[in-house]
Amino acid sequence: MMSDRYAVIGNPIGHTKSPLIHGFFAQETGQDMSYGAIEGPVEPASGFSDSVKRFIAAGGRGMNVTAPFKLAAFAMSDERSERAQLSGAVNAMKFEGGRIIAENFDGVGLVRDIEVNLHQPMVGKRVLILGAGGAARGALLPFVAARPAELVVANRHVDKARALVEQVARSNTAGGSLTACGYADLAALGRFDLVINATSASLTGQLPPVPASVFSAGGSAYELAYGKGLTPFLRLARDAGVESIADGVGMLVEQAAEAFAWWRGVRPETRALIERLTVPLD
Repeated sequence: MMSDRYAVIGNPIGHTKSPLIHGFFAQETGQDMSYGAIEGPVEPASGFSDSVKRFIAAGGRGMNVTAPFKLAAFAMSDERSERAQLSGAVNAMKFEGGRIIAENFDGVGLVRDIEVNLHQPMVGKRVLILGAGGAARGALLPFVAARPAELVVANRHVDKARALVEQVARSNTAGGSLTACGYADLAALGRFDLVINATSASLTGQLPPVPASVFSAGGSAYELAYGKGLTPFLRLARDAGVESIADGVGMLVEQAAEAFAWWRGVRPETRALIERLTVPLD
């Protein structure tokens, strides 16, 4: 009997750690499954959906989706979670009864890493998210659910941040303040307990235009990029006296664990794998 088939699809895909992560999870939980990597074609426009359909036809049960296909996965899905709807992007799919069911676990994984692994609960805290792109969109609903006293989304184009906040505000039943601003406004907003860099700046070694005054010495700074060492953002935070700094490897593992549980009905332990994949920041 053949193992249940899963895969990650992206382009490029050679750097992915997903097969290692899900292979570890399968072994840990005793699941009879295989997990591979697929480099989906960027051209033609139908290349992604054709690849997914071939995988389903070959018996595939579910897929993780990474750049640049998260929006295409959203478009071809039959059923989407509220998180996926809000972000407009999908990072996990499962295939049941001829239907494609879509989820986005990025924000859930991020919140779990911060609150459980790093012991930094957000309830009652001032939280700042830098960026209003796909990463921030995926994180915002889970962040609101964590009940911070104040949640601010800052972006270079303030209209984009405002549009995102207005969309989330309609689903905000947790209370707390949810606002948007431009980077130029940050200097007047004081210190935050937690600052998250959800921009793409660190992927190219750049620093988002954020003043050191937003950091609190007793607070935390979190970089969504991982495996980059001490990025300019984390270096700025450390120089401002922040003691708790972290990159996104924990988020990577935790969102994978959420997808695994969604597919297989059992949630694997994550701590040992996070420790194994963590690159020292200094």
